[in-house]
Amino acid sequence: MDTGLEKKRVLVTGGTRGVGRATALAFARAGAQVAVCHRGGSRPDEELAAAVQAVHRADVSSPADVAALAAAVGEDFGGLDVLVNNVGADGAAPLAELAEEEWARVLDLNATSVYRVIRAALPLLGEGASVVSVGAAAAMRGRPAAAHYSAAKAALIGLTRSLCKELGPRGIRVNAIAPGMVDGGGAEPPGPIAERIIAATPLGRLCRPEDVAGAALFLGGDTSAFLTGTTINLDGGI
Repeated sequence: MDTGLEKKRVLVTGGTRGVGRATALAFARAGAQVAVCHRGGSRPDEELAAAVQAVHRADVSSPADVAALAAAVGEDFGGLDVLVNNVGADGAAPLAELAEEEWARVLDLNATSVYRVIRAALPLLGEGASVVSVGAAAAMRGRPAAAHYSAAKAALIGLTRSLCKELGPRGIRVNAIAPGMVDGGGAEPPGPIAERIIAATPLGRLCRPEDVAGAALFLGGDTSAFLTGTTINLDGGI
Protein backbone atom coordinates (compact mmCIF):
# COMPACT_ATOMS: atom_id res chain seq x y z
CA MET A 1 0.00 0.00 0.00
CA ASP A 2 1.28 3.46 -0.92
CA THR A 3 1.49 5.50 2.28
CA GLY A 4 2.03 8.75 0.38
CA LEU A 5 5.30 9.56 2.15
CA GLU A 6 7.42 9.79 -1.00
CA LYS A 7 8.96 13.29 -1.22
CA LYS A 8 7.09 14.53 1.84
CA ARG A 9 9.02 17.17 3.78
CA VAL A 10 9.56 16.13 7.38
CA LEU A 11 11.10 17.71 10.48
CA VAL A 12 11.91 15.53 13.50
CA THR A 13 12.97 17.40 16.63
CA GLY A 14 15.42 15.56 18.87
CA GLY A 15 16.10 13.45 15.81
CA THR A 16 19.64 12.18 16.35
CA ARG A 17 19.18 9.41 18.89
CA GLY A 18 16.67 6.94 20.29
CA VAL A 19 13.08 7.39 19.13
CA GLY A 20 13.94 10.49 17.10
CA ARG A 21 16.70 8.76 15.18
CA ALA A 22 14.53 5.72 14.47
CA THR A 23 11.72 8.00 13.28
CA ALA A 24 13.96 10.08 11.02
CA LEU A 25 15.42 6.94 9.44
CA ALA A 26 11.97 5.43 8.94
CA PHE A 27 10.71 8.49 7.08
CA ALA A 28 13.88 8.65 5.00
CA ARG A 29 13.55 4.97 4.04
CA ALA A 30 9.94 5.67 3.02
CA GLY A 31 11.21 8.25 0.52
CA ALA A 32 10.63 11.44 2.51
CA GLN A 33 12.94 14.43 2.67
CA VAL A 34 13.95 14.71 6.31
CA ALA A 35 15.47 17.40 8.50
CA VAL A 36 16.42 16.76 12.12
CA CYS A 37 17.51 18.99 14.94
CA HIS A 38 19.57 18.34 18.05
CA ARG A 39 20.62 20.41 21.03
CA GLY A 40 24.32 19.88 20.47
CA GLY A 41 25.19 16.92 22.67
CA SER A 42 24.33 14.18 20.18
CA ARG A 43 25.62 14.64 16.65
CA PRO A 44 24.08 12.35 14.02
CA ASP A 45 25.94 9.14 13.27
CA GLU A 46 27.08 8.30 9.74
CA GLU A 47 23.97 6.32 8.83
CA LEU A 48 21.62 9.10 9.89
CA ALA A 49 23.71 11.87 8.34
CA ALA A 50 23.67 10.02 5.02
CA ALA A 51 19.91 9.41 5.13
CA VAL A 52 18.60 12.91 5.94
CA GLN A 53 18.75 16.12 3.95
CA ALA A 54 19.49 18.56 6.79
CA VAL A 55 20.76 18.56 10.36
CA HIS A 56 20.27 21.66 12.51
CA ARG A 57 21.41 22.55 15.99
CA ALA A 58 18.53 23.98 18.01
CA ASP A 59 17.54 24.04 21.67
CA VAL A 60 13.74 23.94 21.66
CA SER A 61 13.69 25.56 25.12
CA SER A 62 14.99 28.72 23.41
CA PRO A 63 12.44 30.80 21.47
CA ALA A 64 15.27 32.29 19.39
CA ASP A 65 16.59 28.84 18.46
CA VAL A 66 13.11 27.64 17.51
CA ALA A 67 12.55 30.68 15.30
CA ALA A 68 15.91 30.10 13.63
CA LEU A 69 15.08 26.40 13.16
CA ALA A 70 11.78 27.20 11.43
CA ALA A 71 13.53 29.69 9.15
CA ALA A 72 16.24 27.16 8.29
CA VAL A 73 13.74 24.40 7.50
CA GLY A 74 11.82 26.86 5.34
CA GLU A 75 15.03 27.44 3.39
CA ASP A 76 15.69 23.69 3.21
CA PHE A 77 12.30 22.61 1.90
CA GLY A 78 10.09 25.64 1.31
CA GLY A 79 7.46 24.13 3.61
CA LEU A 80 6.62 21.14 5.79
CA ASP A 81 4.28 18.19 5.32
CA VAL A 82 5.06 16.40 8.60
CA LEU A 83 6.28 17.78 11.92
CA VAL A 84 7.30 15.26 14.57
CA ASN A 85 7.77 16.77 18.03
CA ASN A 86 10.03 14.28 19.75
CA VAL A 87 12.05 16.36 22.22
CA GLY A 88 11.32 15.54 25.85
CA ALA A 89 12.91 15.15 29.27
CA ASP A 90 12.32 12.66 32.04
CA GLY A 91 12.07 13.59 35.67
CA ALA A 92 11.53 11.84 38.98
CA ALA A 93 10.97 13.31 42.44
CA PRO A 94 8.37 12.88 45.18
CA LEU A 95 6.02 15.86 45.33
CA ALA A 96 7.39 17.01 48.69
CA GLU A 97 10.87 17.20 47.14
CA LEU A 98 9.83 18.56 43.73
CA ALA A 99 11.38 22.00 43.38
CA GLU A 100 9.64 24.62 41.26
CA GLU A 101 12.72 24.86 39.05
CA GLU A 102 12.53 21.15 38.24
CA TRP A 103 8.77 21.35 37.66
CA ALA A 104 9.35 24.24 35.23
CA ARG A 105 12.20 22.44 33.42
CA VAL A 106 10.19 19.29 32.78
CA LEU A 107 7.02 21.17 31.77
CA ASP A 108 9.03 23.37 29.42
CA LEU A 109 10.85 20.59 27.60
CA ASN A 110 7.87 18.23 27.36
CA ALA A 111 4.99 20.63 26.71
CA THR A 112 5.95 24.27 26.20
CA SER A 113 8.63 23.36 23.66
CA VAL A 114 5.98 21.60 21.56
CA TYR A 115 3.85 24.77 21.59
CA ARG A 116 6.92 26.77 20.52
CA VAL A 117 7.82 24.48 17.64
CA ILE A 118 4.26 24.10 16.28
CA ARG A 119 3.67 27.87 16.50
CA ALA A 120 6.93 28.64 14.69
CA ALA A 121 6.24 25.99 12.04
CA LEU A 122 2.66 27.13 11.29
CA PRO A 123 3.64 29.23 8.25
CA LEU A 124 5.35 26.15 6.78
CA LEU A 125 2.36 23.82 7.24
CA GLY A 126 -0.19 23.67 4.46
CA GLU A 127 -3.29 21.67 3.63
CA GLY A 128 -2.69 17.97 4.19
CA ALA A 129 0.11 18.51 6.72
CA SER A 130 0.41 16.33 9.80
CA VAL A 131 1.69 17.25 13.27
CA VAL A 132 2.74 14.34 15.48
CA SER A 133 3.81 14.77 19.11
CA VAL A 134 5.52 12.01 21.09
CA GLY A 135 4.13 11.87 24.61
CA ALA A 136 4.03 9.01 27.09
CA ALA A 137 1.56 6.46 28.46
CA ALA A 138 2.21 8.03 31.87
CA ALA A 139 -0.17 10.78 30.74
CA MET A 140 -3.07 8.35 31.11
CA ARG A 141 -1.85 6.18 33.98
CA GLY A 142 0.23 8.58 36.02
CA ARG A 143 3.57 7.66 37.53
CA PRO A 144 4.48 7.89 41.20
CA ALA A 145 7.19 10.41 42.07
CA ALA A 146 6.82 11.97 38.63
CA ALA A 147 3.91 14.40 38.89
CA HIS A 148 5.67 16.96 36.69
CA TYR A 149 6.46 14.43 33.97
CA SER A 150 2.96 12.92 33.96
CA ALA A 151 1.36 16.38 33.94
CA ALA A 152 3.55 17.55 31.06
CA LYS A 153 2.73 14.52 28.94
CA ALA A 154 -0.97 14.89 29.76
CA ALA A 155 -0.75 18.48 28.52
CA LEU A 156 0.21 17.17 25.09
CA ILE A 157 -3.09 15.30 24.88
CA GLY A 158 -5.04 18.48 25.60
CA LEU A 159 -2.89 20.45 23.15
CA THR A 160 -3.52 17.80 20.50
CA ARG A 161 -7.29 17.87 21.04
CA SER A 162 -7.42 21.66 20.92
CA LEU A 163 -5.19 22.13 17.88
CA CYS A 164 -6.96 19.44 15.86
CA LYS A 165 -10.08 21.62 16.06
CA GLU A 166 -8.24 24.89 15.43
CA LEU A 167 -6.09 23.68 12.53
CA GLY A 168 -8.50 21.15 11.03
CA PRO A 169 -10.26 23.77 8.87
CA ARG A 170 -6.86 24.45 7.28
CA GLY A 171 -6.50 20.76 6.44
CA ILE A 172 -3.81 20.19 9.09
CA ARG A 173 -4.07 17.06 11.23
CA VAL A 174 -2.72 16.92 14.80
CA ASN A 175 -2.16 13.64 16.65
CA ALA A 176 0.00 12.21 19.42
CA ILE A 177 1.70 8.96 20.35
CA ALA A 178 1.87 7.75 23.97
CA PRO A 179 4.49 5.00 24.25
CA GLY A 180 5.11 3.01 27.39
CA MET A 181 8.64 2.61 28.70
CA VAL A 182 10.95 2.57 25.69
CA ASP A 183 13.76 0.06 25.48
CA GLY A 184 17.02 1.95 25.22
CA GLY A 185 18.74 -0.97 23.54
CA GLY A 186 21.47 -1.24 26.14
CA ALA A 187 23.52 -4.37 26.68
CA GLU A 188 22.62 -4.48 30.37
CA PRO A 189 19.58 -6.57 31.42
CA PRO A 190 16.46 -4.56 32.33
CA GLY A 191 16.20 -3.24 35.86
CA PRO A 192 13.43 -4.13 38.33
CA ILE A 193 11.02 -1.42 37.11
CA ALA A 194 11.39 -2.53 33.49
CA GLU A 195 10.98 -6.16 34.54
CA ARG A 196 7.69 -5.33 36.28
CA ILE A 197 6.44 -3.49 33.20
CA ILE A 198 7.41 -6.37 30.92
CA ALA A 199 5.62 -8.83 33.21
CA ALA A 200 2.45 -6.69 33.09
CA THR A 201 2.54 -6.20 29.31
CA PRO A 202 0.54 -8.73 27.26
CA LEU A 203 3.08 -8.53 24.43
CA GLY A 204 5.84 -9.38 26.89
CA ARG A 205 8.40 -6.71 26.05
CA LEU A 206 9.12 -3.00 26.24
CA CYS A 207 8.25 -0.55 23.49
CA ARG A 208 11.08 -0.08 20.99
CA PRO A 209 12.08 3.10 19.13
CA GLU A 210 11.03 1.41 15.90
CA ASP A 211 7.51 0.89 17.32
CA VAL A 212 7.16 4.64 17.85
CA ALA A 213 8.61 5.31 14.41
CA GLY A 214 6.01 3.02 12.85
CA ALA A 215 3.19 4.92 14.54
CA ALA A 216 4.69 8.22 13.39
CA LEU A 217 4.86 6.95 9.79
CA PHE A 218 1.20 5.99 9.96
CA LEU A 219 0.16 9.37 11.36
CA GLY A 220 2.31 11.25 8.87
CA GLY A 221 1.12 9.33 5.82
CA ASP A 222 -1.99 9.36 3.67
CA THR A 223 -3.42 6.17 5.20
CA SER A 224 -4.42 8.21 8.27
CA ALA A 225 -5.90 11.10 6.26
CA PHE A 226 -9.11 11.25 8.38
CA LEU A 227 -7.43 10.73 11.75
CA THR A 228 -6.91 13.80 13.91
CA GLY A 229 -7.08 14.69 17.60
CA THR A 230 -6.13 11.12 18.51
CA THR A 231 -3.51 9.82 20.93
CA ILE A 232 -2.25 6.36 20.01
CA ASN A 233 -1.66 4.43 23.23
CA LEU A 234 1.49 2.50 22.36
CA ASP A 235 2.02 0.52 25.55
CA GLY A 236 1.70 -3.09 24.41
CA GLY A 237 -1.69 -3.50 26.09
CA ILE A 238 -0.62 -2.90 29.67
